[in-house]
Order: sequence, then C-alpha cells, then structure tokens
Amino acid sequence: MSDTTARAKAGRSGSSRKAMWIWIAVGVLVVVGMALGTRVVAADDPLAQGAVEFDAATFGAETFPTVQSDIVAQAVEAQELAEAIAADPEAAAAEYAVESSGGPVFSVTFTGVVGEGQSGIYEVDVEGVPDDLLIRVQTGPAINGTELRDATGEITFGQFTNQIDYQNAGSALNEEMKAAVLADIDSEALTGETITVTGAFTLINPESWLVTPVEVSVS
Repeated sequence: MSDTTARAKAGRSGSSRKAMWIWIAVGVLVVVGMALGTRVVAADDPLAQGAVEFDAATFGAETFPTVQSDIVAQAVEAQELAEAIAADPEAAAAEYAVESSGGPVFSVTFTGVVGEGQSGIYEVDVEGVPDDLLIRVQTGPAINGTELRDATGEITFGQFTNQIDYQNAGSALNEEMKAAVLADIDSEALTGETITVTGAFTLINPESWLVTPVEVSVS
C-alpha cells in the first residue's frame, strides 16, 4: 500500500470517528434536555387530568361574598369622593380607585331619593354632591359591566385560561349579585323611595356615575 493511500484511509477513519463522537454528544444533549424539560406530576394534579373547565356559576357563588365585603370595606362616601374627583381626577384615582382596562374603578356608598328610571337604571338624588353630578344605579334585570370583577384588584386576567373565561367571571359575579342583593328589590317600584347603596363604578365621565351595587336597602 502506498503512503498516499494509507494517509487517505487514516484520514477517512479519523473523520468517521470524529463524526461518531459528534453524534454521541448531540444525543447526550438531547437526552439531558428532555430530562430537564420533563415535569413529574401526581395523579391528582390537574395537569395530569387535563385542563379544568371554568365553571362560571361556581365561581360567582364562591367569589361574590368576598368581593362584596371588600367593596363595602373600601367604599367612600359619595360627597367625599365627588369632591376629590372634581378637584383632581388623577389624584382621586390614585387614592381611592383600582385601575382596570376600562379605567379607574371606585367603590362608593350613598343615600338618596330615587328618581325616574329606564331599563332598570335609576337616577338617585344624593344630598351634598354637586348639582351637575348624575348618579345612577343599575337594578336589573340586565346588569352590565365588569366593576364587581375589577373593583378589588384581586381578580386578574392571569388567574384564567383565556379572555372568554375572564369575561365570564365578570358576568358570573353580576348574576350572583342579582340573586344575593336584588332578588328582594322591586325594581319597578323604586321611584320616590329613599335607598342606601354601596357599590362600584368605572370613572368614564366625572359628571356621570353608573353604580353596580353590592348592597341596597330601601327605607
């Protein structure tokens, strides 16, 4: 065998060994990566059983009492709140509100005389607030908005699988509020009555508040 042929064979052999070691190294890295990316779960872990479907009715029933008590605890008298918002809406929001995607959400409480209503939304004449401030309260049957979901800052999008479940959480709280708070209120006979309301509203127009209640009493 010539020296040239021997050197060629040795070169091919060396290249083959080099390629073999490269593939072995790649295989080791793949196995290590799979091991690091593998999570061991218990049999009763939701991840082992698949995604748990969001139950809106259960969420509303379990969560509304906490939302209700939190809104009551942080509610500000309408007169004080109106004065703060009129003076400086941004400062009022920083002090009294919880930020949401729709704007700052305030918790408020007031007593007033119910005026005319339409579609279950009534104006309330509250003594001590500016004459140009319109305060309304929604009493159903349709309760709109996500104030109850957003007012406390404790319910966030990250707690839900997707936007649909997050939206349904707000609707579920509204439905539970209707059952727990408004079921005994005759929403067609409120005009002229004096009511005390605690609830939440999103500040869109400083001169118009649409309050979603968590407590309503008629006197």
